[in-house]
Parts: sequence; C-alpha cells; structure tokens
Amino acid sequence: MSELAFKFLKFCVVGSVGMGIDFGITFIAKEKIKINKYIANSLGFIFAATSNYLFNKNWTFHDTQPYEIIQYSKYIGIAVIGLGLNNLIVYLLINKRKTPFYWAKLVAIGVVVIWNFIANYNFTFSN
Repeated sequence: MSELAFKFLKFCVVGSVGMGIDFGITFIAKEKIKINKYIANSLGFIFAATSNYLFNKNWTFHDTQPYEIIQYSKYIGIAVIGLGLNNLIVYLLINKRKTPFYWAKLVAIGVVVIWNFIANYNFTFSN
C-alpha cells in the first residue's frame, strides 16, 4: 500500500470517529435542544472538525510543527468550505430529492471527506 493510500485510510478512520461526534452533536442539538437543523448540522460539523484536526495532525500526518493558530486556521478554513458543501448537499438532497435528513447528511459527509483530505494533504499538512 502506498504512503498516500495509507494516509487516506487513516484519514477515513479519523473521519469515522468525527462522524460519530458530528452525528451525536447534531442529534442532541436538533432533536433534544430543538435547534434549527442547519445550525445543528453546523455545530456537529465544527465539533468533529476540531477533534479531527487533533487526530489527523498527530496520527494521520505525523505533523511535528508546534500547535499553532495558523495551521489550525487552515484546517478550520478547509472544514468551513467543507461545511458549506455539506450544507449545500444536505439542502439539495432534502429539498430536491426528498431524501431523509440523516441519509442526506451521510451522503454529504462522503463527498466532503474527499475535499477535506485533498485540501489538508496539499495545504495544511504539506511539509
């Protein structure tokens, strides 16, 4: 297995943990606290992105740069773009295809993970 493929596999493992965090926060915010579904979706995404940054920095990319606001900002910037894509896909699937919310969210995550990996590999953690 190539180094790039192995990193992508690790990125996906981290993403799976992040997806659990994302869905958990989204569910609590939407179903229990009764926050708007798009705001709840955004909260879940941001919590997951932050935990994913820490795991990807240390485990996936073995990045040795000190923790710094610039690198974290790059990661979160990419995540925010991913969030926009995520919300757009959720919106289109729900309103154009009548897809149930959590199925739409799952599809959106699948698409956005590719964007996130490519952008972080080439921009955030490029050494």
